Amino acid sequence: MNLIIQHTFLPAEDPEKSLAFYRDALGFEVRNDVGYGDMRWITVGPADQPHTSIVLHPPAADPGLTDDERRTIAELMAKGSYASIVPASSDLAGTFDQVQASGADVVQEPMDQPYGVRDCAFRDPAGNMVRISQLG
Repeated sequence: MNLIIQHTFLPAEDPEKSLAFYRDALGFEVRNDVGYGDMRWITVGPADQPHTSIVLHPPAADPGLTDDERRTIAELMAKGSYASIVPASSDLAGTFDQVQASGADVVQEPMDQPYGVRDCAFRDPAGNMVRISQLG
């Protein structure tokens, strides 16, 4: 069996702010931008990984969600505990400096973790945790 991660989904309340973070701060390319009413689904990903994408989506667009579930999602997003992603970089320090210079919300500067990785962390404009690991 040979599996890759093709798409992952992250909620994005403000598509323009999220697009600026993923495109401008992280350097991802925009692969698709689909609108429906006042909602947008924006697909981004690393240029050198055409088969791996992140879809930035309206957080409560599923018509099957109840009002209570929508409130719960909003509360979890506000706390920054609803969704996360962990990309990796061969130059963690340089990546940290670039993302920090964009004005991104720094959660943790690069550091060695007791579980064996070196990483840093940011929150994207929707509050999603973006934890970047040192590759290798």
